[in-house]
Amino acid sequence: MKKLDSVYTTELLDKLKHFLPTQAPLKDFIHHNTLHAFQKDTFHRAMQKASKIFGYKTYLTLEEFQQLYKTGKIDPDTLINSIQKNCGSITLKELLKSKSSERDHKVGQLRQKWKDEQKIDLDSMVHPILFRITSSYLDQGIATKLFPDSTLGFLEALRHIEKNSYSSWFKTDRARKLFLDNKTGVTELLNILVGNELAFENYLFDQQFSHPGYSGMVAYLEMHKDTLLDSRKINLEEFIQLELLLEIDALEFHAKQVWQPLFQTNEKIDSYFEEFEETRIDKHFKIWQDAYEWTFYKKIIHSLNYEDWDNSNKKNTQLLFCIDDRECSLRRHLEDSNASMETFGTAGFFNVEFYFQPFGSDFTTKSCPAPLDPKYVIQERNDEKRKNQTLKLHEKSNHILKDWIASTILGFWSAFKMIRAIFYPKSNHLIVSSSRHMDSESHLSIEFTGEFTQQGKQIGYKLEEMTDRVEGLLKSIGLTTDFGSLIYVIGHGSSSSNNTHYAGYDCGACSGRPGSVNARVICSMANRVKVRSMLLERGITIPSDSVFIPVLHDTCKDEFFYFDESIVTDKNLEIHHENKVRFHHALQLNAVERSQKFELIHSYKDARIVHDKVKTRAYSLFEPRPELNHATNALCIVGRRSLTKGIFLDRRSFLNSYDYSQDPGGIYLQGILNAVAPVCGGINLEYYFSRVDNQQLGSGTKLPHNVMGLIGVANGIDGDLRTGLPSQMIEIHEPMRLLVIVEHIPDIVDKVLKNNPKTLEWFQNSWIHLVVVNPISNEKYEFTSTSWKKIKNVQFTNN
Repeated sequence: MKKLDSVYTTELLDKLKHFLPTQAPLKDFIHHNTLHAFQKDTFHRAMQKASKIFGYKTYLTLEEFQQLYKTGKIDPDTLINSIQKNCGSITLKELLKSKSSERDHKVGQLRQKWKDEQKIDLDSMVHPILFRITSSYLDQGIATKLFPDSTLGFLEALRHIEKNSYSSWFKTDRARKLFLDNKTGVTELLNILVGNELAFENYLFDQQFSHPGYSGMVAYLEMHKDTLLDSRKINLEEFIQLELLLEIDALEFHAKQVWQPLFQTNEKIDSYFEEFEETRIDKHFKIWQDAYEWTFYKKIIHSLNYEDWDNSNKKNTQLLFCIDDRECSLRRHLEDSNASMETFGTAGFFNVEFYFQPFGSDFTTKSCPAPLDPKYVIQERNDEKRKNQTLKLHEKSNHILKDWIASTILGFWSAFKMIRAIFYPKSNHLIVSSSRHMDSESHLSIEFTGEFTQQGKQIGYKLEEMTDRVEGLLKSIGLTTDFGSLIYVIGHGSSSSNNTHYAGYDCGACSGRPGSVNARVICSMANRVKVRSMLLERGITIPSDSVFIPVLHDTCKDEFFYFDESIVTDKNLEIHHENKVRFHHALQLNAVERSQKFELIHSYKDARIVHDKVKTRAYSLFEPRPELNHATNALCIVGRRSLTKGIFLDRRSFLNSYDYSQDPGGIYLQGILNAVAPVCGGINLEYYFSRVDNQQLGSGTKLPHNVMGLIGVANGIDGDLRTGLPSQMIEIHEPMRLLVIVEHIPDIVDKVLKNNPKTLEWFQNSWIHLVVVNPISNEKYEFTSTSWKKIKNVQFTNN
């Protein structure tokens, strides 16, 4: 048997990493395209491959589509058009009678031979110990003691324990000797188990996709070495090596050394990734999905405003929100409350990219889109050290005698408090609160004074760098003139008491952190006299009496938290107080609108009562749905507010302000689309896949979830790490791809897309739909893989 060289092994591991989930640890949970590995294929071809290779469900069932047709959510004319577009030989009658069925998939078939021929279930024997070892090694704070020798590499630490322990990881001498032999690698172990090198790839895909959660986490940590605060040296090759050893150990022990490799060396093995033909049922799914989406899209396109909104009223208050779809309804309520208010939407990091170092912390966290690698650090500084008022979280509370006394005496009191909290929820120190991400009284190191971190990062920004970022923000949203007296920059975050996926509720543009730090930073920059002087030279005049005020919107409790209010001048103080009253009323109305989707809240009651009920959900220990987050997202609109103002979008749209007339060449549009595609598209697709296959591409129900090592969740104590979104986040979601609507001339948008192939891929392969509204002619165009297709006047036969 010839040995495979290291190049082949590396290529095989790289292929595995490409297809494994790329979900980060819980603290960095960021939405992404779950099936990113197939993104070079067109959407429907990718869905077919993912289904046939891995067994994923990639669409709603045919019966669900047929029910949507019956209830009017799929328009008959649109369905007929979809048939003509995708496969004219299929009839409507055939579509309405077709049935879903279980389809065979490839991954898992080869390794099934252990059960069929050896009558042995390796997974049940290997997974519990593999998961416990890995989780213990990666642990970030749940265990009372660190994993021994955790500063060493994964296998090195395990070997050190094996050599210095009375017990062993293994039951047999053969596996133990192979483990202690540093020269025994993955290839040698595969030769022992599989025998035929042509089957190595299939075997590893079977093995690693029997627990994609842990495998994906290890692969992610290998590629992102700085992710864990308490760093660990682990890689996928060592993880696979340990699992192969545990499999050999199980076979040796349970088969009593009477077993053979799975295959002979001369057997022909077909690759899982061989091409296949599209079936007729595949075309059924494609037709239904397109018809489902375009039934909704057409209504939105038809409702857009193509004439400039009346902006004759002087705006004394402007509010800059994140483009987050949860801000869509609040912006509407604010604009309706006062004609002198104007709202804008932009990516929630507000054009300031940095690492944030909270006061008293040795670690920094990224507060900008995940792909960026900032060279700046913003440090939080305080005159007085904040004290932890929670005794149970104090570092000196870990003591055998003291803990025994405390648990005996105070245990009953704690139990009583917990029971009371279940029936009478209220705020406490244990809830994840977006307002505690940063102390409201702290000082931030925003201006560069010559300091650098040990890693060489610049602490703060130089004046010219500040000016660049303020200019970029204002020009990208079209706010370059007619500044109001008060400009509120509103970051967002979320608070909850029982939510393991809390980072997924905060701002995706801030890498799963609240946007409050970014809001304070950009406001401080924009309020500086020297920055405004430099902006004046660049053609942007901000009046001296205009003030930028940072705010945090807690999207779960629908509350505003204000920062640095001392900067409001006496002249504007009265307007500020009046605004706070209007903001509070708008937040109440927003809570009422949100409550209509909550089972246990009667939204017809007084707005103040409903608002209190909505806030209680954030504190409740038994509430698995503190808020519905991005559920039902389906749109992203890039254009002037006049395009959508007054339209009820049902909290389904990301709204990015953009004025084509101030960006004729599409320079700022390129930056917007480069962010919209991976961020908004990633959110949309993770919700899509978690909805259509919540068991394999989502994480199932939250109820049996346990937090493992502060890195992920698993069912029970021995389950695989769950990836994707829990069912409580996606139950009401309608799985359709994102429609991006851009207000500009099609030729300019075409040029912008071609400038960045990675962004173009999202649209060209139809993972996201794109429609352009020509502001000159008011004509609409759909972007296809080869050309722009003019959209005719829409008509509906069903409502």
